[in-house]
Amino acid sequence: MGNPLHERRTAAEWAAASQVIDIEDKIDDFEQFSAIIETDLAALDAGKIPANWRESVISGRLAFGFADAQQRLPSLVGNVTVTLDAVCQRCLEPFKLTLVSELRLLPTTAEQGVSAGADFEPWELDDDRICPADVVEEVLIMAMPLSAMHDTAEACREFEPAGGGVERTVRPFAALKDRMDQDT
Repeated sequence: MGNPLHERRTAAEWAAASQVIDIEDKIDDFEQFSAIIETDLAALDAGKIPANWRESVISGRLAFGFADAQQRLPSLVGNVTVTLDAVCQRCLEPFKLTLVSELRLLPTTAEQGVSAGADFEPWELDDDRICPADVVEEVLIMAMPLSAMHDTAEACREFEPAGGGVERTVRPFAALKDRMDQDT
């Protein structure tokens, strides 16, 4: 039997088996997630791209069960964590970004039309079968911030440009303003 993380079954089959899956895979094992990180890191100079970024470990646990006593609503509860290399959008330098996601999902198809309870979020499936690896990958992609940054601006100050961080302000319309002031 292979890795259950990559198997496809219906949510009811996973839940009936009370399947628990421990995750210890590398970023490189998740194609779309890896491509997003690679695109982000491509903005860096070649010498600044971390060498083994694909080797970072994605860890966590997924547990299938039922959300109701009648065992009609399969559920997926778990967590996924990864520390990956990202580019700070403030200072444009590489840094370590930790993503942590808690899952409380009701896998469902559009035809089933399950509404979420207070504790669960509906997770719409294209067909009735679910691959846990796909869920993990989507959850991690959704956990990515739109603009990854160091926790504080002070952390970015380590990377100030040489010359004391003094910026030269360019004012392209300053000459126009001077001419307008002279005309009045």
